[in-house]
Amino acid sequence: MSTIAVVGLQWGDEGKGKIIDLLAKDVHAVVRSCGGHNAGHTVIAEGKEYHFHLIPSGILYPQTKCYIGGGTVIDPKSLIAELEMLKQHGISVKNRLFISPYAHVIFFYHQRLDQLKEQTGMPIGTTGRGIGPCYVDAAAREGIRVGEWIDPEVFKKRLLNVLAEKNRVLQLLYEVDSLDYEVLLEEYSAYAERLKEFVVPFEDALDQSIQKGDKVLFEGAQGALLDVTFGTYPFVTSSSTLTAGLAKGVGIGPNRIHRILGVVKAYTTRVGNGPFPTEFSNQELSHFSSHKEAREFGTSTGRKRRMGWLDVPLLKQAIRFNGVDALALTKLDILDTQDFIKICVGYKGLENVPIYHEHWKEIEPIYETLPGWKESTKMMKKLEEFPKNARIFVDRIQHLLNRPIELLSFGPEREKTLFL
Repeated sequence: MSTIAVVGLQWGDEGKGKIIDLLAKDVHAVVRSCGGHNAGHTVIAEGKEYHFHLIPSGILYPQTKCYIGGGTVIDPKSLIAELEMLKQHGISVKNRLFISPYAHVIFFYHQRLDQLKEQTGMPIGTTGRGIGPCYVDAAAREGIRVGEWIDPEVFKKRLLNVLAEKNRVLQLLYEVDSLDYEVLLEEYSAYAERLKEFVVPFEDALDQSIQKGDKVLFEGAQGALLDVTFGTYPFVTSSSTLTAGLAKGVGIGPNRIHRILGVVKAYTTRVGNGPFPTEFSNQELSHFSSHKEAREFGTSTGRKRRMGWLDVPLLKQAIRFNGVDALALTKLDILDTQDFIKICVGYKGLENVPIYHEHWKEIEPIYETLPGWKESTKMMKKLEEFPKNARIFVDRIQHLLNRPIELLSFGPEREKTLFL
């Protein structure tokens, strides 16, 4: 099979960046096609730590081409910062990074509106980076696409019209100062000049590449439970985080994705507000690894992640949403110190996962409790070396989810991974 999609099955932060990095060394291209710089992927390679927010993680391999699809929203300033980071590490992106002209541009007014909305009575817990307002503009047919932005004459007219409307909202609804057209025009024109060399309508060429058998990796952003339609709405992101969204976001048919790998953390985390049935109590949190030891700070925001036990009902739903064929289980090492480990296998009195926000309240998880292994897994070289209770835990997850675990990760470094 020449194409594979790597998708998160929880609320993001499952470790997709590492898995994508591991698989990218053998592929022709890596594609990112949804979300914006609110997503974050961390890769540790050869002793160096890289943080990606929009550029596909495969950029670390010199032979790999990387595509940013039309379904994404792009903050030029953030993208330029990533390019500078790569340059400092001696990594060239020339003739390897391509941006679709169909993608939408995030402007400062998107970020301002995002932050102001978060200060109202019902905050979502967004990153405040303008992702949602940019997607709102795209749906309302008021957005400015990359192809328009890099054309100076078109951009001048589009920005003039759009900013007039945004300033009315800022002044009348939020009672804050309006934004200066000339300042924004100068700033974002400079960004366009810097990035226009990467803008290419690559969709047809990518499809032909897949048809001739080139290996292509689709890089999911965030997680299934943050999908704008099927996630824990309204505490979700503003785009589709599912496999179908990856195909749509790059302008190809869904049948072009041949295999789907779902990434699952050995426990559950979430950043921001919203339901979390298996979230640790204060007592459970005190016995779990600290946020620092567990590496549970958001790549994009630095915020502490909320932590809890593995939730099988939600994972089963995410597997169905994505059509997952196999699993990658990450961060097993974080459970090394636990006396016991819980797995949520259902919700008391409920046959299905709730749909509406109000129905998530007062949910009581039904747990299975497994014994811990109280032994480090960080130096293991093969599955047989893992503690017996760790292998029992892995087998139990495979059985409950009815999917094979094909990759097992037990540390942030590339070499701390087993291909099962």
